[in-house]
Amino acid sequence: MLWMIIERFRPDSTDAVGQRFHTQGQMLPEDVEYLSSWLTPDGTVCYQLMRSHSRASIDLWVSRWSDLVEFEISHVETSEAYWSQRNRN
Repeated sequence: MLWMIIERFRPDSTDAVGQRFHTQGQMLPEDVEYLSSWLTPDGTVCYQLMRSHSRASIDLWVSRWSDLVEFEISHVETSEAYWSQRNRN
């Protein structure tokens, strides 16, 4: 399953997020795969695309960052997969 994760850094936490990332990495559970990410120009919002078989694994990852970041998580599909399924029905 694909997950679009929007991270909004808490006020004044951008430097702390960067420091933790550089010292501890992404801290992803084994079954969560990072695919890509994009940051807003001011560095306060990050959009990430991840793959995992379960929301529980995503939630475990979120718990490791939730003191610094607010999360919005959506299960997503590629456009191709969505339209392929829709056309079969």
